[in-house]
Amino acid sequence: MGAWTALKRSFVAGIVLLIPLLITLYILQLLAGFALRFVDPVVQNADLEGYTGSVELLARAIAVALIVVAVTMVGYIAQKPVGQRLFGSLGRVVSIVPIVSTIYSTVRQMANSFSSAETSYDSLVLVEFPRKDLYAIGLVTSESPQAVDEVAGSDARNIFLPSSPNPAGGRLVMVPEEEIHEVDLSVRQGMRMLMTTGIGVDESMPVPDSIDVPLEQPPERIPRKRDETGNDEDEGEETNKNT
Repeated sequence: MGAWTALKRSFVAGIVLLIPLLITLYILQLLAGFALRFVDPVVQNADLEGYTGSVELLARAIAVALIVVAVTMVGYIAQKPVGQRLFGSLGRVVSIVPIVSTIYSTVRQMANSFSSAETSYDSLVLVEFPRKDLYAIGLVTSESPQAVDEVAGSDARNIFLPSSPNPAGGRLVMVPEEEIHEVDLSVRQGMRMLMTTGIGVDESMPVPDSIDVPLEQPPERIPRKRDETGNDEDEGEETNKNT
């Protein structure tokens, strides 16, 4: 039984070690295949292999550099008045098409959220959810609309509460600022906690004062005395009997 137990433990240890590595390699393979869908047409249409001596890797590297330059130029033009008018007209045309407009607007808002400093996940907070004295990790996205502030009676913030162990899902809550607890944790530490369901918490990680709730001391027990018959009797009850 000892050898069989050791064998099982070794097998589980190997699985735990290899699965993250295999998943990482698989994701990198998917990303590489997706990128090559854009790189290979550039290599073929520009006949870059003819300039690189049929070295495919070098031709792909040049294609990647050309794509980066092209994207940078588009971004530069988009920041100019001419580019703003041009891409603004393009956006209005796309918004006319029913299904395309929904997809375009959603992707555009997501892209703006990642590029804008005001709406990026740059701070991690704690909010009491789903009830008081239970704390959930939240990511501040932006300020809440004025209508929400009027209902809350004070300034509120949009807080995204990621789920665990898949932080891509979650829910959006609008919380008044006085009910938001600042915590000395980075976004990376919070995401690590979520993805590992709390297992990946570093022991040296400081505990924030905002959630350091002292435990109530248990009530002091009244000493019990044993009477002549051998039965336990509280001092309080004995006093009452004597009176």
